[in-house]
Amino acid sequence: MLHRYFRWMTNSWPGGGNWRLGWLLALLLGAALRAQATHIVGGEMDLQYISGDTYQLTLNLYFDAVNGSPGALDDELTAGIYDKATNRQLATLVLPLISNTYVAYTNPACTVGSLSTKQLIYRSRLSLPAGIYNGAQGYYAAVERCCRNVTIGNIVNPGAAAQTFYLEFPAVVRGGQPFRDSTPRIFPPLADYACLGEVFTYDFGGQDPDGDSLVYDLVTPLNGHATATTPKPDPQAAPYTLVNWNPGLSTLNQIPGSPALTIGARTGRLQVRPSRTGLFVFGVRCQEFRRGTKIGETRRDFQLQVLVCPVNHAPSLALLPSPTGNVLYRPGRDTLHLTPGSARCVRLRFTDPDASSRLTLSLLSRDYTGPMPTFTTATTGTVHVAGQPDTLVASLCFPDCADTRGLVRHFDVLVADNGCSLPKHDTVHVAFTAVLPPNAPPTLVSTAAAQPLHLRVGQTLAFDLTATDPDADPLSLTMSGGAGGTLALEAQAGTRRVGHFSWLVGCSAVTTPPGQVQTLTFGASSTSACNTTQTAASLRVAYVVDYANAPPVLTSTFAGAAASGSPSPPPLIKVALGQTYTATLAGLDADRDVLALSAAGDNFDLAAAGMRLATTPSPAGQAAGTFTWQPTCDASTVLSGQAQILTVTFQLQETTCRPQPQTQTVRFQVINPDTSQFNPPNLILPTGANLANRLFTMRSLPADFCDSRFSEIRIFTRWGRQVYQSADRNFTWGGEGTAGIYYYLLIYSTGRRYKGWVEVIQ
Repeated sequence: MLHRYFRWMTNSWPGGGNWRLGWLLALLLGAALRAQATHIVGGEMDLQYISGDTYQLTLNLYFDAVNGSPGALDDELTAGIYDKATNRQLATLVLPLISNTYVAYTNPACTVGSLSTKQLIYRSRLSLPAGIYNGAQGYYAAVERCCRNVTIGNIVNPGAAAQTFYLEFPAVVRGGQPFRDSTPRIFPPLADYACLGEVFTYDFGGQDPDGDSLVYDLVTPLNGHATATTPKPDPQAAPYTLVNWNPGLSTLNQIPGSPALTIGARTGRLQVRPSRTGLFVFGVRCQEFRRGTKIGETRRDFQLQVLVCPVNHAPSLALLPSPTGNVLYRPGRDTLHLTPGSARCVRLRFTDPDASSRLTLSLLSRDYTGPMPTFTTATTGTVHVAGQPDTLVASLCFPDCADTRGLVRHFDVLVADNGCSLPKHDTVHVAFTAVLPPNAPPTLVSTAAAQPLHLRVGQTLAFDLTATDPDADPLSLTMSGGAGGTLALEAQAGTRRVGHFSWLVGCSAVTTPPGQVQTLTFGASSTSACNTTQTAASLRVAYVVDYANAPPVLTSTFAGAAASGSPSPPPLIKVALGQTYTATLAGLDADRDVLALSAAGDNFDLAAAGMRLATTPSPAGQAAGTFTWQPTCDASTVLSGQAQILTVTFQLQETTCRPQPQTQTVRFQVINPDTSQFNPPNLILPTGANLANRLFTMRSLPADFCDSRFSEIRIFTRWGRQVYQSADRNFTWGGEGTAGIYYYLLIYSTGRRYKGWVEVIQ
């Protein structure tokens, strides 16, 4: 399109093509320069730590909404990240536009058509790994953009002047450890204008998320590499050129005035009394220090418009300490003394010489951190207008709980008008002392008897406590000691509060050794309306838990059993199979404690062995029981499959805090059937006349015993040759026909064996 337009202009005007082309280029270029040259008001960057290696870079660009061309409003800008020691570029970061809003005036009523500012926020996240960003001199980020407003009056060729947004940040690791830092941020934008010849002040300071110290000074704004023809150059490293001041101006005289522009080194507060109207750019540096070492800086560029404003006189304020008198408070000489019972309110008179001036009162603490006084009447009003007074009056009252702890404290009372561009003030610096109302401590008494109290386990201790506060402040009662005790409180009535203490004394209160003095501790405290706490002296109740315990006595009818606690060996009770054994046990306790009898087998179950202990209900201090045992074949083999001794332990247990159980141990054994009658014959006469002696038989074999039953008989010669075998319990053997000595072996199923001999006589 453009080259066709050039050709038309050249060919349609004979003899004038070169002139027309030059004119057109100048026209288009001038339009482009105007679009690029009238939009940047100022701005700054900040870098915030997120987590891990992740940070967030933000650029706040302030745009002239009156003169700025919409074509100069970028959808994105590009930042370069550089090593400060070498100026080597380490990263490029695209910052998209995320917000576009207007900046509000401090007083919207002071709006002028020549001044309207937009805040454009560009933001993106980036990674700063410790393996790369560990240089001792740190790093910097920069964004370059052209151009500034053409109407700026304190620099050379402002329409071609660019801005470099610049910040420095430290390495992310120091001494081998992570070093986290977020640069200062939340710098307030400047939307207000200054008035010619009037003092202009503005809070231009930021905040540091890490609590680092911030120091401000004035610097010459950075220009950089951007130009009107290349308004958005690719990121380039430092050094960045500076803007050029007009003659007579410099870094320390950026906005002419008396005084010229200054900034508070610690507060970041701007101040200037401009001596010339116009639009002025200025630069501020905010340096960041941690433990006395500089770790970074942020540069801010902005512009301030100075206009001729209507005359606005400052308001005036007077403080009258007396509610009725007219004696003025003299700042720097007088001190207000607030004591209990004294007047808590002072009067304020404020006015303004300007017509229709609307005034507002406010307070600002200087070194007082307690509850501030409050206005009890209207704090705003209009003066010098029909129907309104010329002088306004307000009341300022101190709370009863104001307390300066014996020191003189200070706050300011301010009156501000609604003048433009910024309100004018008058301030009264107030010094005062304040004493809290009296707050006497409470008293505490109890109905407990003479001490130490003598208590027994199972007894309930109860008494009342009464707290009294002479100031009728709310009371509270506390208790320590006496595990399990409760303190029930009645609602406070007037100056008194009663607590009912109750405690069921348990075994945990018994000391070792018993009879030691213990203490219950009670306290009373009151809290005044000013939240000051007074505590009464502790009230102590001493007590002794009386406890004694004699061991119970266990007796029994077991034959040979010794009394409980005797070192004698336990008796052995032998009971024949099929018989029933019975014994009785008795317990007696001198303290009349509840007794319980029990029995336990040593690695066997009593019931499985046929044993049983039956107890009889008895009064406190007594116990009775009957032990019975009817041994069976099962009882004879409950241990390891063989007839063994069964050990039973009988215990008498008392129910008390420090029980002393008593035991008796008895051993039991099943007796095998009597084998004393087993007397087999040892002589046979096969050819004799007596028939009874002709055969070898055993009519009195040992009886079968549970699983031990007759299995067989074997008969051998004296040389070991077996000559007879029979599994019949009623066997008969008539000999071998040869006289001599023969040997027999009786075998039972459990392996029990009997051996003997018999002689055969022919």
